[in-house]
Amino acid sequence: MAIREQVQASLGVLPGAEKKVAHAFLANYPSIGLSTIAELAALAGTSAPTVLRFVSRLGFASYPEFQRTLRADVQSQLMSPLERARSAGPASDNPALEASFAAIAANLQATVKAVPESEFEAACELLADHRSACYCLGGRFTDAIAAYMAAHLRIIRPNVSHFGGQTSTWRDQLLDVRPGDVAVLFDIRRYQSDLVRLGELLVERKARILLITDPWLSPIARSARVVLPCVVDANRTWDSSVALLALVEALIDRVSRAQGDAARARMQTLEDIHWNNLAGR
Repeated sequence: MAIREQVQASLGVLPGAEKKVAHAFLANYPSIGLSTIAELAALAGTSAPTVLRFVSRLGFASYPEFQRTLRADVQSQLMSPLERARSAGPASDNPALEASFAAIAANLQATVKAVPESEFEAACELLADHRSACYCLGGRFTDAIAAYMAAHLRIIRPNVSHFGGQTSTWRDQLLDVRPGDVAVLFDIRRYQSDLVRLGELLVERKARILLITDPWLSPIARSARVVLPCVVDANRTWDSSVALLALVEALIDRVSRAQGDAARARMQTLEDIHWNNLAGR
């Protein structure tokens, strides 16, 4: 896990003073973690020994070790596909297909560990609330997954939309967003400033944001109701989106079951429309 992910996962078990350090770290990531112990303690309103206990609880022998790992996390987060290609090691002796699938399988397992069951259930509750409209949108590569999610959700519950068009038209579509509506946003590293700004505008309209992101967390996480981090680094040139898609399919399945008779009625209506169309009625 990246340090930020470790800190989030530990929030439920940290003592009160150390939890203050965790909150200060997450709210000012990564800069405060690269400052001195005294500065972090002052920001959290605790003491230097409390910061050291917090770091030790994360599994680090010292504060400098914690900072070295944090710097590596940040460097990894900011790497472009070109930089990852340059830093990649020699090809494995394993067949390319086998190695690629092994990396994907590892990502899936790591994502299961990174997503708390409580957060997954909270996400399902948001998506199953058919009294509120649901909007989906992703970035350059993840918007295809957002559209895929919207296409499925539209069948099992009403009022589902995929934010479409150019960035300039997103604000037009915000006109229909009401307080309590749900916005599912996908944003992974090299985070998109336009998506981050849209998240801010959605919060201003009192929408509830479900963020699907990576272990380093998009800035949208600061205002999201639920955050689901997926492991995307497959130790190759391009990040992998398989864990994102697998998580989306798990959400769709869970929400389909939660909707019960209502979802089945909508699916039956869709089937009737399909067969009536084929029959020329």
